[in-house]
Amino acid sequence: MPTQLENAMDTLIKIFHHYSGKEGDKYKLNKGDLKQFLTSELTDFLSVRAKDKALISIDKIMKDLDTNKDNEVDFNEFVILVAALTWHGSHYASHNVG
Repeated sequence: MPTQLENAMDTLIKIFHHYSGKEGDKYKLNKGDLKQFLTSELTDFLSVRAKDKALISIDKIMKDLDTNKDNEVDFNEFVILVAALTWHGSHYASHNVG
């Protein structure tokens, strides 16, 4: 029986592949794929950012994630986004408890 962490890892892989390759490389997210992922899977993150008046730009997010500059987000770059958001959520929660 898989552990919670193993299930979470499997879910990340499934979510990435659900959105990747709609157009082009099936192992990467293009700008349209990334936008669909963000608006479908990270609605709370986007709404909090909007309330903070932080400019939410798919172009900026894509540029920040696309470390190899191929105008697509591969799985490694995707994991960096998920890890950064997870850290931010944990960091925010630990500073706002009690």
